[in-house]
Amino acid sequence: MNIIESLDEVLESLLLVAGDGLKITDLKDLLGLQKTEINAAVKRLKQKYGGKSGIHLIAYNDTIQFGSNPAYTSAVESVLNPIKERNLSNAVLETVAIVAYRQPVTRLEIEEIRGVNCDYAVQVLLSSKLIEVVGRKEAVGKPLLFGTTDEFLKRFRIESIDQLPDYEKLLENIQLLNQKEPEKTSVGLYNEFELPPEEVPEFLDGEKIEKVSADMAEQVAEEIANS
Repeated sequence: MNIIESLDEVLESLLLVAGDGLKITDLKDLLGLQKTEINAAVKRLKQKYGGKSGIHLIAYNDTIQFGSNPAYTSAVESVLNPIKERNLSNAVLETVAIVAYRQPVTRLEIEEIRGVNCDYAVQVLLSSKLIEVVGRKEAVGKPLLFGTTDEFLKRFRIESIDQLPDYEKLLENIQLLNQKEPEKTSVGLYNEFELPPEEVPEFLDGEKIEKVSADMAEQVAEEIANS
């Protein structure tokens, strides 16, 4: 069988079986083809799986993957809602947008831009694998640095961070949203949400990231005073 003649069909089969994204460089090496040949097939499949098709071919970070057509999101969610994650809130969307543009960025730097506590939003983004810890900043306390993931690119259907719109326009939109929202305080945010545990990447293995509530902080202070 001449794989070039059936490359489109081969890629369709691979994408369907794999489920997750496939690196174009891996496909090139394993199929013994040129990258231009793979890209040409991807272009044809994008035309085939586009428009009104229920399945779209998503390309991001030199990776391709099958995904559902966003035009049918409402119908899909109405059926799969019990097993699908809930839509991200405006606060979380604002936070991930700031991470995308300013990465690597610390939690405090995010809060300086948003003007409110971002612990909950950061934890949601970490658990959703839209952002990840990429290191520590060379500053007092060595705070964690966050960056976006491939999952972020897939979620928002962009091939790379370079495709993000103008940053200044984003900040204007965030400021408008904040003006419309009621004023929030750090205490209110902590009381409203229970923070999920933060997963630490392998290169930080052995370190412990603790978030202490107001009651626990008081208890710790009392124990220190009595010791």
